[in-house]
Amino acid sequence: MSSDPSAVVTELEQQLLTMRRELHAHPELSWKELQTTQRIARWLRQAGLEPQLLPTTTGLYVDVGAGPHVAGFRGDIDALPITEFTGLEYASVNDGVAHSCGHDIHTTVMLGLALSLHRLHAETEGGLGGTVRVIFQPAEETMPGGALEVISQKVVEPLPRVFALHCEPRIDVGSIGTRIGAITSAADVVRIEVSGRGGHTSRPHLTEDVVGALAHIAATAPNVLARRIDVRSAVSLVWGQIHAGSAHNAIPSSGTLTGTMRILDAEDWWRAGDVLDEIITQCAAPFGVDVDVEHVRGVPPVNNAEAEISVVESAARKVLGDGAVLLAPQSMGGEDFAWMTHERPGAMFRLGTRAPGGEDYDLHRGDYIPDERAIGVGVRVMLGTALTLLGQS
Repeated sequence: MSSDPSAVVTELEQQLLTMRRELHAHPELSWKELQTTQRIARWLRQAGLEPQLLPTTTGLYVDVGAGPHVAGFRGDIDALPITEFTGLEYASVNDGVAHSCGHDIHTTVMLGLALSLHRLHAETEGGLGGTVRVIFQPAEETMPGGALEVISQKVVEPLPRVFALHCEPRIDVGSIGTRIGAITSAADVVRIEVSGRGGHTSRPHLTEDVVGALAHIAATAPNVLARRIDVRSAVSLVWGQIHAGSAHNAIPSSGTLTGTMRILDAEDWWRAGDVLDEIITQCAAPFGVDVDVEHVRGVPPVNNAEAEISVVESAARKVLGDGAVLLAPQSMGGEDFAWMTHERPGAMFRLGTRAPGGEDYDLHRGDYIPDERAIGVGVRVMLGTALTLLGQS
């Protein structure tokens, strides 16, 4: 065994690859990650660590080292309701469920971090000089997300700062993407129900035009919202579903419109909900329909703190090289790690998973195949970040 951090990671890489493939083959949906939780706990116990299961159905965390906590590192463990068609030998054995967002990679990186730190703590005179908490969080793919449950259980309370990563299939393996400020968007669900008396399409004046009202709201509300909220906040209201009626010659008595609202500014996120309610009510008014707006708060933006991103970038340049740190574009996707960064200063970076010269995938695709060398890259960056903070404590 070696106490050199890079050598420790190298020694663990084959074991981590096996773990990742087992996780990938047995994906589980949000709040149902029972076997996943047990696997992670078993691997940690086999290494001599003492994981703590969350009092919820799934999820756990483990402390490594001794002394005051210097940081928390979070990985998400749930999968998506997507059918995998990669053709891999270790493809999902659970029909209609797949790790198409890379959470198996995230989890494996965090396992690698915990195992590496544990070995270094044992082999270093005086130990690590502090404690790192590694969190295996359930239910990231739901709204408002499992991070809120982790926070409610006071798992984040002793942590001065928090870190996470996310797979990025548009960055080559061996590189990471970082950004100060909002790296992801707030994401909410908006559901609108419009109702009236219904009637014959030949006599629309005797009823309320539910379909017309829905169409007007769908076309008008996004444009008006974009004028009522600061354009620098990049508010986006996009519809995914519209349902009304069952006959060509009948005006239905009700219909629904569902979509998402996304925005990059946390302060405007809180304000946008009230503005949206007002806009939709005004759009529906000329049609004389009744309108009910259900606005489900999802997640705020992940706001990367400058000091924490600086530590990540310094660690990455040291272990990967100066050219390996890229500027990550802002994403309009939602990420519930944002709740943790609203509790504590924190940082999330993008982990490159594209094989150089390989296919450009997108996340949430059933054929997404990340380059598994990203696991070792992620562990080295996270380990370097943790050791830097331990050295400062």
